[in-house]
Amino acid sequence: MINPSPRPQIPSCTWNRPINLGWDKPYTVRYPSNLDDGPWHGMPLGGFGAGCLGRSSRGDFNLWHIDGGEHTFKSLPACQFSVFEQAGNSAPQAYAMCTEPPEDGTLSTWQWYPKTGKGTESSGTYHALYPRSWFVYDGVFQAQLTCEQFSPIWADNYQESSYPVGVFEWTAHNPTDQPITLSIMLTWQNSVGWFTNAIKTPQVKVRDDGSPVYEYQPRWKDSTGNLNQWIVDHFRAGCLLDRVRIHDEVQEGEGQWAIATITNPSVEVFYHTRWNPAGSGEEIWDNFAFDGSLRDKEDETPADPGEQIAAAMTIRFTVRPGRTRKIPFVLAWDFPVTEFATGVNYYRRYTDFFGRTGNNAWSIVRTALKHDDTWKEQIQSWQELTLKNANLPDWFKMALFNELYILADGGTLWTAASETDGIGQFGVLECLDYRWYESLDVRLYGSFALAMLWPKLDKAVLEAYARAIPTSDNTPRIIGYNQASAIRKAANATPHDLGAPNEHPWEKTNYTSYQDCNLWKDLGSDFVLQVYRDYLLTGATDIEFLSECWSAIVKTLAYLKEFDLDGDGIPENSGAPDQTFDDWRLQGVSAYCGGLWLAALEAAIAIGEILINHGVELEDGDFESAIATYKSWLEQSKPLYQEKLWNGQYYQLDSESGSNVVMADQLCGQFYARLLNLPDIVPNDCVESALKTVYDSCFLKFNQKLSQHSESLTPTFIGAANGVLADGSPENPQATHPLEVWTGINFGLAAFMIQMGMKDEAFQLTEAVVQQIYNNGLQFRTPEAITAAGTFRASHYLRAMAIWAIYLMIK
Repeated sequence: MINPSPRPQIPSCTWNRPINLGWDKPYTVRYPSNLDDGPWHGMPLGGFGAGCLGRSSRGDFNLWHIDGGEHTFKSLPACQFSVFEQAGNSAPQAYAMCTEPPEDGTLSTWQWYPKTGKGTESSGTYHALYPRSWFVYDGVFQAQLTCEQFSPIWADNYQESSYPVGVFEWTAHNPTDQPITLSIMLTWQNSVGWFTNAIKTPQVKVRDDGSPVYEYQPRWKDSTGNLNQWIVDHFRAGCLLDRVRIHDEVQEGEGQWAIATITNPSVEVFYHTRWNPAGSGEEIWDNFAFDGSLRDKEDETPADPGEQIAAAMTIRFTVRPGRTRKIPFVLAWDFPVTEFATGVNYYRRYTDFFGRTGNNAWSIVRTALKHDDTWKEQIQSWQELTLKNANLPDWFKMALFNELYILADGGTLWTAASETDGIGQFGVLECLDYRWYESLDVRLYGSFALAMLWPKLDKAVLEAYARAIPTSDNTPRIIGYNQASAIRKAANATPHDLGAPNEHPWEKTNYTSYQDCNLWKDLGSDFVLQVYRDYLLTGATDIEFLSECWSAIVKTLAYLKEFDLDGDGIPENSGAPDQTFDDWRLQGVSAYCGGLWLAALEAAIAIGEILINHGVELEDGDFESAIATYKSWLEQSKPLYQEKLWNGQYYQLDSESGSNVVMADQLCGQFYARLLNLPDIVPNDCVESALKTVYDSCFLKFNQKLSQHSESLTPTFIGAANGVLADGSPENPQATHPLEVWTGINFGLAAFMIQMGMKDEAFQLTEAVVQQIYNNGLQFRTPEAITAAGTFRASHYLRAMAIWAIYLMIK
């Protein structure tokens, strides 16, 4: 526990902000029906699919994604660290380490951390570089205090990255010439039983934006039967927070929390296992503020109806002049079951390593206290090469890692392994407003991080799509966009998503009903391209993966070809928004969907030839006939695409609407073709011209026109609009999607620019978007879209992980 270094080494590229600093004008939500929790978001803790919680830069735990797929954002003040200090003969001081006292008047005896230090503007700084974050405290205590927090997440790790645990490593350095006595207290409110839907048959409604939404009401503060225990286990000590159970098998919401630390003869441990977090807090604060102790009170009495209980533990120690001490704390939880529709239950991935009884929080504590140093070394080793790359600016490194937050935060599911799914099934929500899993059009860009870092999980998602493509569901429903009736899932259509938390993800697909996704013209191509991408990114050896997906590829390409109504080789867009820009009408052959179709045909040909070369046999049909078909479609459609859409400068939006919009993502298909080492779908000089036009119109001129209407003397670049006229002006000032800046599309566009040798332009574009996110209160809730009016839409969005496509292009 003794360390000569006075402060932990914090990378220079973190997102950082003074602990007390709020936001004057944070981005606000564009539509009132969308989620807007405000800007106080910090890095989440917890493994993928294990449930996670967030702690903001002011020090409060306020985000609770413990129930799989569900969102609760409320501060729990009793869940908190507090610090007591007495330096020499000076008067003691004690603070709860959050700058905001409870709004309801509870814990009124507690002293809350000052927003300004003695003689300083700030009382410290918060840093974040996922999966690590730091609170550096200054100007309040005489000791130099830092709290580093992390979960064991690193690339290509399919065990620890699933653990429901957060590690908090406190470093205390004494820069004075006299001893300093410190006591660090961790208090935790027993919330076992809260995180499950109190509405067992939630009603599904259609929101004002046409999206389906269902009722969710956590059993917030339903603590009846909760109880806390004090545990001393060799050199470990802590509190176990449990609940009286009435079922033979563990149910959703049932399980345990645990807080713990390591003890040794040089520290004193105190505890109080049952105190009232809804009261003044005096039963623990009076003792703690006096001398840093607690009453060593054990009480395992279960909570009565309406009663709240919390546990507390503290470690008191002395730091000699010039010396440094480290004190670890661990927060672990074990809620092994996720329930979707009533009776549809899955065990979480971490239960493969800790069991499924919901009684294993202390086992997780023991594992964390034994391996926390190794875990941190693994994280550092994984990130080291990137962080040491002098050719990458710090803002890019910061955003690159911090955008991975969504893999824990995004309502993430990761199930226990099974005979059919050796790594388990995985899913991240499109976002918290559009609560359905792994939207295929969004993950065309947004899955690059998963494919590069945890490729087995990405393949598991695509295998789920392969299984879903042949299925059908003829249930009729009303389409939100136009109130038409349509079936839920047509056989052989590639589904839009893998379902929602209130039904049965992976089995009931196409949850969204804003559009009839059976008519979309990009999904089938998206599937084929992602399958081939993952095959190449993982060494071009996984023939079994290609083989498992081949039948679905054949079926979905044949289904998509049915929309080629004039027989010219390219499926036509219908005039409805029938692709990822689902408020943007395309008519006839479109640059976006048509280009994806050409690239998908090339990818399917390559896949088929690989399977032939490896002697794979089909139960029905043959590879040669499928490949011949795709070659004939490609031969027919490729020149037609160029003929119908190329205008000498860029590719027209489509062939029939008459629009002259410059679409930012017009050549996504070409980007993917070159990424996958396939033949170009259009001439190289056309690619260069189109991309330069996009940069000039959608980015430079669009932002210059914004600046003309701004009061600021300094132009502010917010990113590239999805589609504007060549001079940067809107074709229709009332349009929605064309005039939005989509974070993930911008990152995908930047990757394309780097691919084409436009690195400087790519980084200018990327930096503009990153600064908007991280300077305006959107950190750790990155939205799909931002606007020139300072609004956003669809926070906690999957597509923003496309920033990893940029990294792939420059590695």
